[in-house]
Amino acid sequence: MLSVDNVSAGYAGVDVLRNVSLTVNEGEIVSVVGANGGGKTTLLKTISGLMQPSSGRIDFLGQRIDRLPPHAICRQGLIQVPEGRQLFPKMKVINNLEMGAYLGEARRRTAESLERVYKLFPLFQQRKQQKAGLLSGGEQQMLAIGRALMSVPKLLMLDEPSEGLSPLFTANVFDTLKILGDQGLTILIVSQEVELSLALSNRTYVLENGQITLEGKSSDLLNDDKVREAYLGM
Repeated sequence: MLSVDNVSAGYAGVDVLRNVSLTVNEGEIVSVVGANGGGKTTLLKTISGLMQPSSGRIDFLGQRIDRLPPHAICRQGLIQVPEGRQLFPKMKVINNLEMGAYLGEARRRTAESLERVYKLFPLFQQRKQQKAGLLSGGEQQMLAIGRALMSVPKLLMLDEPSEGLSPLFTANVFDTLKILGDQGLTILIVSQEVELSLALSNRTYVLENGQITLEGKSSDLLNDDKVREAYLGM
C-alpha cells in the first residue's frame, strides 16, 4: 500500500532522513520506533507531503505521491494524526470532527463517519457542543483520531499519539488503535512507546539518527536483546 524508497529529507539543505526505505502492506499495523530526534516526525511529514524529499521516491496505492501537495495526498486516503493533536480548541467537538470530512468522498460520507466515531468514542456524542480546548489531553488525542477517521482513511498515520498523556490514556489510545486494526484499517504509527508499539504492530522499523538500523516482525524485535537493552531498559 505504501512504499518509501531510499528517501532523504531535511531542513535548510541538511538531511535528517538518509536513504530511508520502508513498506506498509494493506491491513498491517507497522510501527516506527526510536529515540526523540531520530527523524520520526520528519518521516511522516515527508510522506504526507508537508516536506519534500531531497532524493528517493514515495508511492501510495501504486501512484507516486512525493511530488503531490498535502491536500492531494489526503484526498487519496493517506491521513495523518499530527504530533500535538493540532485541534481547533475554540471550536466545538462536532465542528472539529466535521473538519475531518472536508474533502470529496469524506464529505459525502459525513453522517456515516460520525456514527462510526460516536460508536468508538461515545463521549463525543454526549459532549459534541463542548469546545475542544476544554477536553482533557487524553480526550483531545481521541478527538484528533476521530477527526482523522472522518477523512475516511485508507492508511492512518499517527505521530507520537501518546505524547504527554497519562499511562491510563496512553493505554486507551493503543487499545483504540488495536480495535481499528482489527476492523481492517491499515496503520503506520511513530512512537517512543516502544513496548506498546511492538505489542500492537505486525512489523517494526527502528529509526536512529535518520536511518533504519533494524527491522522485522514486532514479536521478534520484542525478544531481541539489542532492542530490549536499548529501548526497554531490560
